[in-house]
Amino acid sequence: MQELYPMLGYWFWWIVAGILLFVELMLPGIFFMWLAFAAASIGIITYFLTLAWEVEALMFAGLAVVYVYLAAPWYSKNRHIANDQPNLNQRIYGFVGKNYVLVEPIIHGHGKLDIDGTRWELLGPDLAAGSKVHVTSVEGMRLRVREG
Repeated sequence: MQELYPMLGYWFWWIVAGILLFVELMLPGIFFMWLAFAAASIGIITYFLTLAWEVEALMFAGLAVVYVYLAAPWYSKNRHIANDQPNLNQRIYGFVGKNYVLVEPIIHGHGKLDIDGTRWELLGPDLAAGSKVHVTSVEGMRLRVREG
């Protein structure tokens, strides 16, 4: 690297930043973006200052840790935004607490129910077609029902 490094100078870090941004585009998540920001920052610093490559590498590692640490709250899994559609992309939970009429019977604890053009699997007591059921809970991708 010492033979190539004097020819590249600050461009080396900007190339590294570009490669890391490309990797960010190819992989899911938002981790490599912060490493790319750290590499770009070192590129800017080395544009104005001449530093040993060891110092630049240590600065890159330090800035990468700082950027990842500062960005952690933005992509924290514990951060939920309250909205008016809490069951968006989980519409099965929207059926809990509602009543429906069976089109097909529940036999041996298993059955099917059509709701808004979608067929859902049911778990519950054996009931005849035409019976009213009340959805009590969700188990996996099945609705738990009782007579009601």
